[in-house]
Amino acid sequence: MTHRETGARPGAGLKTSALYVVATPLGNLGDIGARALDVLRGVDAIACEDTRHTRKLLDHFGIRCETFSLHEHNEAASAEKLIRLLREGRALALVSDAGTPAVSDPGARAVAAVRTAGFTVIPVPGPNAAIAALSAAGLADPHFLFYGFLPSKTAARRKALDELKPFPCALVFYEAPHRIEETVADLAAALEPNRTLVIARELTKLFESIVSLPLAAAPDWLAADADRRRGEFVLAVSAPPPAASSVPLEAARALDALLAELPLKQAVRLAAEISGATRNALYALALEKKRGSQPV
Repeated sequence: MTHRETGARPGAGLKTSALYVVATPLGNLGDIGARALDVLRGVDAIACEDTRHTRKLLDHFGIRCETFSLHEHNEAASAEKLIRLLREGRALALVSDAGTPAVSDPGARAVAAVRTAGFTVIPVPGPNAAIAALSAAGLADPHFLFYGFLPSKTAARRKALDELKPFPCALVFYEAPHRIEETVADLAAALEPNRTLVIARELTKLFESIVSLPLAAAPDWLAADADRRRGEFVLAVSAPPPAASSVPLEAARALDALLAELPLKQAVRLAAEISGATRNALYALALEKKRGSQPV
């Protein structure tokens, strides 16, 4: 019997007329947070990307609560239901099949509609595939751009990659198994071959694997074993190497000498003062040298 059926109020500490956006495990159910469980136990109803998938999570933790679907094909109608229930004073949760809702998953439009209607939206942070992959990728770039899924059509995907190529940061993508080969091939064709690609597959699940390799070698590596093309993927590509002309030779030599003795930031600052080269260019070069010195 649900909260709504009994007429009970939401669980202790939860706000009425509020939507909780709840991150759920990518695969390993042990990754769910204590606060997420409290919210799911306490709300009046849960909007789910797939109610059958979410029911397995709820059953595992002994949670009985009304659920209804909210996915990319019914998001507008389901947002209206959310608003109607919020007007009745209900506390609601929004979940996706895995990870954080509204991040390359349904939910963003519903959240916007709820906020526009004047109701509170409360994030309950937790698992996120992009951040999980980056934390284990070992890329030294200080910035990253999360792109999500590239276009499924070849021409549009290649155009997007051409536009992303000069961005001075790591690039992070999601990809599905049926497109992983063509996407990696396009990455290798569009971007510099000496950039590093990290392929993170089936994160937190039984067959999790995280592999780092030169981008140019990635298509052949994928093709060598069908198992490498199975599962859900996060792809992280290191930032572009600095242009050869951006740092004068004498400045690069000074940087090499300083990096051998000092921490990176201090070496960059002193190299800039000694040589007159720009600090940004020297910093990018120092990161590339650091990356190149690490085993892949």
